[in-house]
Amino acid sequence: MALKEELDRIAFVEVYAPDRNWSAASRTMTFHKPLRVDQVRLLNGSVGHMTSGTPSDCVSLAVLGLLKEKPDLVVSGINAGLNMGEDITYSGTVAAAMQGARTGIPSVAVSFDTEADELEIPDYSKAARFAARLAALILEESSLPPGVLLNVNVPRMHHDRPIEVKVTRLGGLVYKNYLVQGKDPHGRNFYWITGEPRTHVPPEEEGTDIWAVTNGYISITPIHLDMTYQPLVEGLRGWEDKTWFT
Repeated sequence: MALKEELDRIAFVEVYAPDRNWSAASRTMTFHKPLRVDQVRLLNGSVGHMTSGTPSDCVSLAVLGLLKEKPDLVVSGINAGLNMGEDITYSGTVAAAMQGARTGIPSVAVSFDTEADELEIPDYSKAARFAARLAALILEESSLPPGVLLNVNVPRMHHDRPIEVKVTRLGGLVYKNYLVQGKDPHGRNFYWITGEPRTHVPPEEEGTDIWAVTNGYISITPIHLDMTYQPLVEGLRGWEDKTWFT
């Protein structure tokens, strides 16, 4: 609600959101069954739309026909938890912004650090205020090229410290994942992918999104939909002359 209320100050806002948590959904799309969309009353009394689909589905539903006009901007979030480094490939929040960028709409994904104190109710107000200011800037300057979105990560902020921003690149994250195996009460095997808390690699690498958030800055990372590793294209060109089938 904090994001909706802040965006309402600068634009007409339509809300489309999944009816459940889709953490680590990435760009999952629903093709093999129909989707449902219900109007709901939000906490401030305004109307939103709740869908049975994924975050990416929400953008597609809105853009492909449920909105009367193509939106000027897609703002995805605010996600409860950071989406940094290689984690963005898992994120449903980032994926929704990718879907917006894919359809030619300037798009932003916003995530907020809610892990600092599990006993404290997260205050999204400053993250929402920043997201709205960023949205206004994008709309004013038309500053995003086609196929590019912005991934924003907001750390916990102290009231006595001014908000500072760093434009960053993606950092690296390492997980010590492992597989838990067991049997359920019916004797069937189950498998649970889990892991230990992530570690930053390297923590001192200035200029990454991880470095920025760790040091208390808001991170803005431009993300391109084209994931081609261009330096290797010419290096692999010789493979075209190999005999692959005989």
